[in-house]
Amino acid sequence: MNSAADVANMIGNWSTMGLTKAEMAVRIAEACLGWPYVWGGAGQYCRPANRQSYANRTVCPEAEAKLIRKQCQVLNGSKSSCDGCKWFPSSVVRFFDCRGFTRWTLEQVGIKLQGGGATSQWNTASNWTAKGTIDTLPDGIVCCLFMQNQKDHKTMEHTGLHIGGGQLIHCSGEVKRGKASDRGWTHWAIPVGIEGDVPVPTPTPTHKTIRRGSTGPDVVECQKDLISMGYDLSPYGADGKFGRTTEEAVKQFQREHIGPDGAPLVVDGVVGQASWWALDQAVGPEPEPSVQLYTVTIPHLAKHHAEALVNNYEGATMVPEEVQV
Repeated sequence: MNSAADVANMIGNWSTMGLTKAEMAVRIAEACLGWPYVWGGAGQYCRPANRQSYANRTVCPEAEAKLIRKQCQVLNGSKSSCDGCKWFPSSVVRFFDCRGFTRWTLEQVGIKLQGGGATSQWNTASNWTAKGTIDTLPDGIVCCLFMQNQKDHKTMEHTGLHIGGGQLIHCSGEVKRGKASDRGWTHWAIPVGIEGDVPVPTPTPTHKTIRRGSTGPDVVECQKDLISMGYDLSPYGADGKFGRTTEEAVKQFQREHIGPDGAPLVVDGVVGQASWWALDQAVGPEPEPSVQLYTVTIPHLAKHHAEALVNNYEGATMVPEEVQV
């Protein structure tokens, strides 16, 4: 695990390398892996006094306050200093909650998200250049992901940073990796200021992202492609329902194919844009329909009448009738 000083030095070095804001944000997020979660945190140094200060805030839920103290060996009384703590690798690190992590990471590249929580960040229109639901998430984009409460369909309960290819880094317990296909992620949003460094998605992608539980014509197309390549979807076949059998076939396909960037596909059973691209490449274009040709014989037709008929049909030819002696 890196210390706060380590990451500061890394950021200083990366800033001289001509990296885009998107590339910088990904590197910074990865450098913070393992750093702790503290309710309300947004990059403060993980010191006992700072933890105690956040635990004492009147807005901090009681359960979170107890956890903040319990996880600190100084505050819980088990040791008198930070030495030996898993969050004290060589010197101090920083702490975050989920929205504090994305906010702090983007601030390091000059992008400031407005809003004190995940919901207010999402609802602040000036934060974003584009938004969408998780089924339209472009594989190659760096953006923020959100989990919407499925009861009120308004509150955003969690947020993280999508780093491309369906992968993300978020703070839950500690800063860690995850997948956009993990249960709960519902929306994405591209921060203002980062769009010049990454491709902005079109409103309607060629294919929808599909996963277990999806239904409809995109599922049918995926299933037909898999069947045409020999993957076993029996007994249901291309029924338009993405179940366990289809998921296993998709995972096997992903193990055996690469994406548009030349890297192996993520084996998650989710058919996003990279997997759709690989399916299209593997199946190839549909063959041109064969054209059947017919011969029509009209006996005893005068030459000028025959020529008139032939001229009315593209590709038709005229063969003179043999004269028998």
